[in-house]
Amino acid sequence: MTQFERVPPTGLASPADALMSLKVLVSRNLPSAGQKVLLSRADKLEIVQWREDKPAPRSWMLEHAQGAAGLLVTLSDKVDEELLSAAGDACRVVSTFSAGYDHIDLASLRSRNVRLGYTPDCLTDAVADITVMLALMAQRLGRESIDLVARSQWPSQPWHPLLLCGQNLRNATVGCIGFGRIAQATMARLIPFGIARVIYCTSKLGQPASEDLYGLKSKVQTEPARDHDQLARESHVLFVCCSLNDSTRNLVDSAFLSKMSKTACLVNTSRGPIVSNDALADALDKGQIWGAGLDVIAGEPDISGDDRLARHPRCVLLPHIGSADFDTRHEMARISAENLLAGLGLGSDEQHPTRMLNEKPL
Repeated sequence: MTQFERVPPTGLASPADALMSLKVLVSRNLPSAGQKVLLSRADKLEIVQWREDKPAPRSWMLEHAQGAAGLLVTLSDKVDEELLSAAGDACRVVSTFSAGYDHIDLASLRSRNVRLGYTPDCLTDAVADITVMLALMAQRLGRESIDLVARSQWPSQPWHPLLLCGQNLRNATVGCIGFGRIAQATMARLIPFGIARVIYCTSKLGQPASEDLYGLKSKVQTEPARDHDQLARESHVLFVCCSLNDSTRNLVDSAFLSKMSKTACLVNTSRGPIVSNDALADALDKGQIWGAGLDVIAGEPDISGDDRLARHPRCVLLPHIGSADFDTRHEMARISAENLLAGLGLGSDEQHPTRMLNEKPL
């Protein structure tokens, strides 16, 4: 397979039509659902697409962004002033194959009146599933148990009544930093496990969430926490489900973790830098908390097997696979392609830019 592919506009009536085509830069192979959407408007687009299953080199992005009306990128692609300058005044829209957009310089988009499309809704269920899995793995010593088998130590490990015993969710108080779609979907999945209470905080501390998306209040005691200290002190399992910004970066630090119970678990499926890696590793080493389940970590993906959290027996660390089921990734591809077309005014009657961060330029 060639490194990249340039698909010229198809079905043009005259050479003049070619001059009216819109160049779009696509930084990765897309699942078929997204590719189909892009090619549906091949009559209006010149598609320049990286075709290897690895990140497009920065130099390639800068070279081929020139004159692009739209950019379709992934989390690993940094969209900053340099890239937008390379695209120039032609650029109208950036569409990211992700729910998060901290890899994108919003100020630069705003100054250039470039719209931003993202995929926040379709991955809720997939991420909530992984979040529950990590909570159970952290509580029930999943990492230690797997390691015992993988190291061929099971035959020589004498059984005793409390061997590899862990915590459980029955009658637990469950806390959430952030209480949007993913947090509430996670709580809905935990109700059959017998949780007793949900406490949470939004960006407005002490204020109730504006929406009860899954009818949680009718099924389990649900209330806003007074502050982060209450979340730390009272949660048997604490879920990090908020966005990354200046107020949440390193929110879960040594002081926060020191307030948690020795039988409590921390689960982060949001953004790595919200939790201090060193503080969490220290807390696990000292037995300040029971365990941790992470799908994200500060510094990813540059995490070696020797990293303190990667090798800690009480930490289950996944390589950011929260949205990684086939249906979800195909839906993300479709939406990101539709967002790209919508931002260029090429969406069909059924396609609207409803998943744009802002209906107008930022």
